[in-house]
Amino acid sequence: MLHSYSIFRLSCIILFLPLGSVYTKDFNALCSTCRQLVDNFDKGLEKTAKQNFGGGNTEWEERKLSKYELSEIRLTEILEGLCDSSSFECNHMLEENEEHFETWWFKRKTKHPDLFKWFCIETIKVCCPKGLFGPDCNTCIGGADKPCHGNGKCDGDGTRAGNGKCSCDEGYEGEFCLDCSDGYFSALRNDTFSLCKECHESCVGCTGGTNQDCKECRNGWEKDQEGACIDINECTKDPAPCKDNQYCLNTEGSFSCKECDIRCSGCKGPGASNCLTCADGFKDEESTCTDINECTEDPALCKDNQYCLNTDGSFSCKECDTRCSGCNGPGANNCLTCADGYKDDEGTCTEENKEVAAFDSEGSQTGDSPEKHEDL
Repeated sequence: MLHSYSIFRLSCIILFLPLGSVYTKDFNALCSTCRQLVDNFDKGLEKTAKQNFGGGNTEWEERKLSKYELSEIRLTEILEGLCDSSSFECNHMLEENEEHFETWWFKRKTKHPDLFKWFCIETIKVCCPKGLFGPDCNTCIGGADKPCHGNGKCDGDGTRAGNGKCSCDEGYEGEFCLDCSDGYFSALRNDTFSLCKECHESCVGCTGGTNQDCKECRNGWEKDQEGACIDINECTKDPAPCKDNQYCLNTEGSFSCKECDIRCSGCKGPGASNCLTCADGFKDEESTCTDINECTEDPALCKDNQYCLNTDGSFSCKECDTRCSGCNGPGANNCLTCADGYKDDEGTCTEENKEVAAFDSEGSQTGDSPEKHEDL
């Protein structure tokens, strides 16, 4: 059964193998593929844990064919689900090493229950234990338990690739990731351990974590009489750093310019209560710039058959409703008088009634209607 499955697997690999491709040993990729194979194998074990032969007579089958749990049938079912048909790397590795899976399943599983260690590390040798790297699984700088002394990543860690050099985490530098980089200071240090902490935001270089431990002050900060770096308030400088109709907002080590409120002409802060003077269309009321209602101050601003609409800082003239002859707002219920052809009906101008032909109780037109026309 496994032989026929191998032929099927090989056909899948050939189908997806690009012409002229060469299978080179990229150990990072190989280790990743091997780890995925083992992870999928573990999932297959879990999925088939409660299954049986499925033939209807499990007791007879297990007596004659051995238990399903340890059977070749179960192994085959697990192997069939390890790789997607489109994954060349996975299928290739499985095809090359299918016999190893059979060996582990039937002969090594009890003594070597860790499939990843037995298969990926010790048998096909594409991975290393954590903290080791390279073809010979050498120990990373700082030791396998804490590569790069716990302050970085070891190149090739856990694979047969890499050179073991450390890529240090932020705040650390040096070959062993024990030195503190710019902007950090050493809070604790010995031959195998280093703890670097960030300097205060006001510092360029420091010996401790406060603004009193700075070697120099950053731009936007200056030293006070005690030698501590304190914020410079750029907003108090003369000339002012912001444009007209902007106000200055001081921040730690810097500043920003914000637009004044639309009700202001120049300002010293946010809102209408911080205006230097009020903008056109606004007036000062108890130290706050408020809108001027031009429509109430000058009722004759608009033309006949228009009404005035006040807006924030201004006004506009709108045409009256066609049913109105003069108005003080929108719609037919704000007419001063009704236009020709309309009448006032409880405060709303409506169309006047036109003469309508009268009908008797039987639906016939009465004598008041026009005479019927007869063709000659």
